Amino acid sequence: MGKRLDETLKLVDKTKLYGLDEAVKLVKSTAKAKFDETVEIHIRLSIDPKKSDQIVRGIVTLPHGIGKTRKVAVITKGEKLKEAEGAGADFTGTEDLIEKISKGWMDFDVLVCTPDIMKDVSKLGKTLGPKGLMPNPKAGTVTFEVAQAVKELKKGRVEYKNDSYGIIHCPVGKASFDENKLLENTKMLVEAVVRSKPATSKGAYLKSITLSSTMGPGIKLDTNQKF
Repeated sequence: MGKRLDETLKLVDKTKLYGLDEAVKLVKSTAKAKFDETVEIHIRLSIDPKKSDQIVRGIVTLPHGIGKTRKVAVITKGEKLKEAEGAGADFTGTEDLIEKISKGWMDFDVLVCTPDIMKDVSKLGKTLGPKGLMPNPKAGTVTFEVAQAVKELKKGRVEYKNDSYGIIHCPVGKASFDENKLLENTKMLVEAVVRSKPATSKGAYLKSITLSSTMGPGIKLDTNQKF
């Protein structure tokens, strides 16, 4: 891995700010691992993450997905159970599913629930919270629009949220994607983040943007380019 990393590092000019087209070509050429690496974007924002009115968070459905089929579980009741199943949910249930999860079962990637059942689901906070699996209205996973949520999550909906340093980390596809798919996914994600700019944010909102594969070097993008 050391030799391979040295070779990929030589392909990237650390002093250069790349256009998105060139960066996408580079990220594909630097993904040398034996598995299909995830392509990730890291966006440093001009915000104060300690202020609640400057938190940047949202959801966006990437046009070409992220290259991973996610298992979606839905906790609801009544007709919404059939709605979830019809939309392609992998697991559905009410009290039975809540009990199963409380005993440690978590063979799913995303959990969706309807608002009327959230009181019962909240009891799973200690189990789901540390895994980042707790449903949240801001993430679009607490909703009565169950079918829409399941379909979007299956298609490639992702959540973005800044960390404690004011940086957003988000997957935009796989290294095996063709360049156009990575381009369109990345543009869609950046546009969504720009639309989420807090009114109280000052200065250049996009401080820096870096594109990288799982095992590859960071490629810095020109934040002044049109996305």
